[in-house]
Amino acid sequence: MANARTLPALSGGLAHYLTEIRKFPLLTWEDEVTYARRCRDQNDREAAYQLVTSHLRLVAKIAMRYRGYGLPVADIISEGNVGLMIAVKRFDPDSGFRLATYAMWWIKAHIQDYILRTWSLVKIGASSAQKKLFFKLRQTKARISAPEDGDLRPEHVQLLATRLQVNEQEVIDMDRRLRGDVSLNVPVNNLEEAGDWQDWLVDPTASPQDVSAEDDESGKRRRALAEALKMLSDRERDIIQRRHMADEAENLDFFATKYGISRERVRQIETRALAKLTKSVKDRFAKHATQL
Repeated sequence: MANARTLPALSGGLAHYLTEIRKFPLLTWEDEVTYARRCRDQNDREAAYQLVTSHLRLVAKIAMRYRGYGLPVADIISEGNVGLMIAVKRFDPDSGFRLATYAMWWIKAHIQDYILRTWSLVKIGASSAQKKLFFKLRQTKARISAPEDGDLRPEHVQLLATRLQVNEQEVIDMDRRLRGDVSLNVPVNNLEEAGDWQDWLVDPTASPQDVSAEDDESGKRRRALAEALKMLSDRERDIIQRRHMADEAENLDFFATKYGISRERVRQIETRALAKLTKSVKDRFAKHATQL
């Protein structure tokens, strides 16, 4: 789809690639909508090319956040670009939000799938907690100013385990597996430029526009969830809120005792309530899309 013209190649080196993708202009919202409609309605390959190339910097920015997993950054970027192309193909320009907001989820999903496939679940563990720890440990360490070199101090291990809801030994083991980033001061040389890795890293901090778009989308989802919760019975709402929305979830026995029913009955009520919520939120977004 996006091959109407050639995309920059990663084979010439990361520094060269980052230089090349900076040459593509960022699109205004109006231009983005125009190209996206041409892509959707006419399968216009040139329009798709414009949408893809204008978001290559977004892929690079997201990919750089995953550079510490011991995998080639070029491969991570390539996987992210695949996610971007799928997002361009599926994007609805009349949805009311920017392509970047929609595309970032496809980009992250493809990158994370690639990393998990490459590492294999044997290395990181198959539980959801281990997957969460795998992808969240580095950024959580940065938030608490934990050192990157050497083993974590006991107080950092304890704090990380609490924040990520895993045991302390899991934090220690995962940190040791993930440690070993390439130094940011390793020289990068190619035919045109020379410098350090840190000179070529795309700023991983979300731009004000990205933050605003994400906040807007999150606000829509929160409002949709709030409206959906109103449709539940008092008992259903109580179970959902205490089981899925509280900092410390109550167990099934708690509700069995509170309502004088079996644990299995609590589970059935919970399952039915979640199905209602899912349908309500989906219906709300579908209705919103048709009104735009």
